[in-house]
Amino acid sequence: MGRDGSSGSGAGDSLVRKVLLSYFYVGIWIFLSFSVIIYNKYILDPKMYNWPFPISLTMIHMGFCSSIAVLLVRGLRLVELPSSPPMTHELYISSVVPIGALYAFSLWFSNSAYIYLSVSFIQMLKALMPVAVYSISILLSKESFRRATMANMLSISFGVAIAAYGEARFDAWGVLLQLGAVAFEATRLVLIQILLSSKGIALNPITTLYYVAPCCLVFLTLPWAIVELPVLRGTSSFHFDFLVFGTNSLCAFALNLAVFLLVDRTSALTMNVAGVVKDWLLIAFSWSVIRDTVTTINLVGYGIAFLGVGYYNHIKLQALKAKETQKKTAPDDEEARNLIEEKEGKSESQV
Repeated sequence: MGRDGSSGSGAGDSLVRKVLLSYFYVGIWIFLSFSVIIYNKYILDPKMYNWPFPISLTMIHMGFCSSIAVLLVRGLRLVELPSSPPMTHELYISSVVPIGALYAFSLWFSNSAYIYLSVSFIQMLKALMPVAVYSISILLSKESFRRATMANMLSISFGVAIAAYGEARFDAWGVLLQLGAVAFEATRLVLIQILLSSKGIALNPITTLYYVAPCCLVFLTLPWAIVELPVLRGTSSFHFDFLVFGTNSLCAFALNLAVFLLVDRTSALTMNVAGVVKDWLLIAFSWSVIRDTVTTINLVGYGIAFLGVGYYNHIKLQALKAKETQKKTAPDDEEARNLIEEKEGKSESQV
């Protein structure tokens, strides 16, 4: 009886430890994601640090992440590149380059939006991500059309539209930039499934940055040379602040690691749910600390979108549970099938 009690206690302690670790990973991700968003807003906003060069900021991030990834992979050899399947030149061009290009434009447009829009309104617009992912998945034949799902997507869109209607600092160009960022990011997420996951290519955050970050840097070079370089040349008063941009880049790099840690130790769905919590925290911070105007119509609209996203996550969770149950019962079904075939074979031989 003592043994049973101790084993039950051990299982309970293990469960509590897992739950606490999950909350710890969620907390780290929320903190780093929160920090990067607020830090980027601080640097880019004309009313704060006033350095409105989003392409340059994105290139600084990618250059920093590329350098750290190359050091860990090639220099210190602490991280191994995937060998099955090997990353050939053809595979890199066909799979990594399109993802890198989409990631570059997604970061560029997303950072640009901070110049024109409030943090709270940007988070409300980001609620459209499930809508964009589902729509693009249908276009690329990755998902099948379902009326119930599309109705849910329309409810999210309706909520975001109400939030936009009530936005005090509405800027059409900023909204277009953020919607473009959502579209590029959604396409990137779908293509990761099509071009990488389907081919059995599994990348951790370091190897992802090793392959993708230099690609992003290359794709950003041309727009940077055309749009921002001439202005930077004419800004003689600017001096590169290593403390500000160094810590900002370090936060961006740490966020990439935190994303992998959270998804690897919990699930992608946990990150989606945690993302909703982070959005509400950012809206509260934007209203109380940065003093952005958050109207009642804003909150009503985002509340509707929030319910739609919550329902979407619930459906995804049910689908994942069903898939896990199917995996657990599959071996038993296979064993039963083998027994039936064996019996049928014996009866045929007796006849």
